[in-house]
Amino acid sequence: MEKETTTQYRQLALAMLRTGLFGFGGGPSVMPLFRVEAVDTYKWMDNEEFGETLAIANTLPGPVATKMAAYLGYRLKGWTGACWATLWHIFPTSVAMVLLFSLVDAISGSEVVAGMIGAVTPVIAVLLAQMAYDFGKKAVKGFGWVFGILTFVIAFAALQGFDVHPGFVIIAFIIYGVFHYKLMDKWRSRQKGESS
Repeated sequence: MEKETTTQYRQLALAMLRTGLFGFGGGPSVMPLFRVEAVDTYKWMDNEEFGETLAIANTLPGPVATKMAAYLGYRLKGWTGACWATLWHIFPTSVAMVLLFSLVDAISGSEVVAGMIGAVTPVIAVLLAQMAYDFGKKAVKGFGWVFGILTFVIAFAALQGFDVHPGFVIIAFIIYGVFHYKLMDKWRSRQKGESS
């Protein structure tokens, strides 16, 4: 029994180390690596269960890769397995970040680095603007022009004017989004009733 437990912890560590080490490009791009480890290599679950687990993980807040690591660990060894798997998954990234920030700190006074950062800044600004435009287009498509602009103004005022934490603004709009169409249906039926 003890040997089996040791083997499972070793397998979890190796699997999560590989997903953390070879997973580039964020959570969704790492999911094929998780599937190979969980379904093909160690057979902790089948394809269907992996798909269902991934769907649930995507609905929860936070990075999907760490949620999947925690779930796989929990499935095998409970809470200690969840912590163990998560630690091994984030270990390569943590080490890389420490080394990278040490390197950046060492060369931060360099004119070459300053030039690189200066050249990349406009690209990031354009990417953020493109993302904001795409989100705005979706808001207008879902809410219409009036509500789309109104929600933008309210969010901007809350974030910039009243310095409300972004998390609270997001939660407030999620709650409103749940009731939006019901409220609009009531408002339209009331308008029809008054016009008749």
